[in-house]
Amino acid sequence: MNKGRGSEGVRIAGVGFSCVDVYDQLNRMYPTGNSVDFVIHMRRMGVQASMVSVVGTDAYGDMMIDMLKTEKIDVSHLSVRQGSTAVFKMELNGNDRVHKEKIEGVMAHFALNEDDRRFIAEHDALHTNLSGRIERELPYFRERGVSIVFDFSTRTKKDIAGAILPDVDYAFFSYTEEDAYITEFIAWAQALGPRIVIATLGERGSLAYDGKTLYRGQIVPAEVVNTVGAGDSFCAGFMYGELQGWSISESLNHGARTAAGVVTKFEPY
Repeated sequence: MNKGRGSEGVRIAGVGFSCVDVYDQLNRMYPTGNSVDFVIHMRRMGVQASMVSVVGTDAYGDMMIDMLKTEKIDVSHLSVRQGSTAVFKMELNGNDRVHKEKIEGVMAHFALNEDDRRFIAEHDALHTNLSGRIERELPYFRERGVSIVFDFSTRTKKDIAGAILPDVDYAFFSYTEEDAYITEFIAWAQALGPRIVIATLGERGSLAYDGKTLYRGQIVPAEVVNTVGAGDSFCAGFMYGELQGWSISESLNHGARTAAGVVTKFEPY
């Protein structure tokens, strides 16, 4: 994925975990997953997007498929398998989401087949995370010119990230504040191979490092309803800026604006 190419003709695939978040005490739910949220935001920004995952033969699976089709996401490689769609049992603590229980369902056996690999290789970039379980597949896609966007979430430990980072182009982490640990960590991470390493810091903004300069981004104030999806939307906003050829600072700002628009809603998009 060439920086500054623009969104015209670009294709991005989300690969891996998909689920339905269920808030029993509120009687509310929505289809989601890190890559699901990411591709929805990219599609809304005008980028062609696909989702490669698996759902079950239940109402939650139908909900996922219908929502992605409504968002004009390519679901040709969203498999349907006998069983239950993955579910996260959720609660709200004030306006912060709390993950209570993960029920993997058919996601427990998710793996790419050869047709999936060929399909993904036709894209300019893919987005995934640790729950996608495709870390060993990343060299195959990079060798075929697919840029790798990897969301490590809060896994800011070298023993977890170190083996994956050499096969990543854009690495996203979530942390609490700017301190000596995170600034050293993202410099260490970038030296292993990524073009840019980004750390979101919640209400304290964001950091990015490209091997030369440490960039700092600010939040965009918003009335928070639910923090779910803030990181995924930030990632999409930043990556859209990369496609447009914006500076890293501009991309950080766009990520913050995108996230600010999401946290004012209950759903993550």
